[in-house]
Amino acid sequence: MSETSRTEVDDASFVERSQHDPEAFAEVFRRYAPDITRYVTRRLGSDATEDVVAETFLTAFRQRNGYDLSHQNARPWLYGIATNLMRRHLRTEVRQLRLLERTGVDPVTAWFTDRSDERLSAEAARRSLAGALASLPKGHRDALLLVAWGGLSYSETSEALGVRLGTVQSRINRARKRLRKELGEINPMATFSEESVYE
Repeated sequence: MSETSRTEVDDASFVERSQHDPEAFAEVFRRYAPDITRYVTRRLGSDATEDVVAETFLTAFRQRNGYDLSHQNARPWLYGIATNLMRRHLRTEVRQLRLLERTGVDPVTAWFTDRSDERLSAEAARRSLAGALASLPKGHRDALLLVAWGGLSYSETSEALGVRLGTVQSRINRARKRLRKELGEINPMATFSEESVYE
């Protein structure tokens, strides 16, 4: 599809234009940097976030000539790059989840919480969920958290991880079963209100 026939509403148009006008890639960054930052912060904590987010967009920029322009939404591509980069930080992620399990402090929401009884109850449940997430196999955790924390659909998660849709569905199903078993009566929706850990 030519640059002139594509509207500049979709991400692919900016990626395509950036192949000749590198500054056009700034729009992709503007659209997705806040979401990628929240996702990485939640998984790794604030110490590694800046580096991983910067490397995500630098990698995307370097690989923009190979981007499949039939994918109008760049979100799965960017989350896939971020997830791959986070593999280098596997120990950090597990440490972050164990820290959340011990303290109940979520690095994304910590600045906005009050200390009400309801909040304290959710914090205790959040700790249990963090411990359960830390014990999941990496592939299952990646799939589940791309959906729950990244807000990707199953098909977008499939695209982000470079695996079949059935594999994503299977990994998420197994992760949910394991979380249900480990958490018992705790409802993860009460701990991470914006996440869809269970459907």
